[in-house]
Amino acid sequence: MREFVTISESETRDLGRGWAEILEPADTLAIYGILGSGKTVLIQGIIQGLGVTDRVQSPSFVLIRTYAGRLPVRHVDLYRLQTDEVEGLYLEEIFDESGVMLVEWAERARYLPGLVSEVNIKYNKGEENQRRIKLEGPLAERLS
Repeated sequence: MREFVTISESETRDLGRGWAEILEPADTLAIYGILGSGKTVLIQGIIQGLGVTDRVQSPSFVLIRTYAGRLPVRHVDLYRLQTDEVEGLYLEEIFDESGVMLVEWAERARYLPGLVSEVNIKYNKGEENQRRIKLEGPLAERLS
């Protein structure tokens, strides 16, 4: 397990860019955190770090966005779904082993395909911009 502290959106985005450098095909990041915790900002950094120049938006209403970078990216946002509705997305079928999957609100999925690393983001209520980001799984091991 690795823990990181960021104190601004730009630091959170930069952390994501750094992680992008060591992401490998078949990686899945299961990202947890309350609304406004910084999940999308971290993902923006990861996607930018993979060489995507398109504007990165949360797929809250379309559920899944796909980007072409150093690795193909599937950005999934499960916020609007209940756990039993997630099964209807067939995440296993849209998973691309040659790319990465980034899943916001991952707690709503019973199962995620790929080599899953978990990211937990919490912010300190006394320090509004401070985020504590815990990373566990294959990606954390590569950072060691």
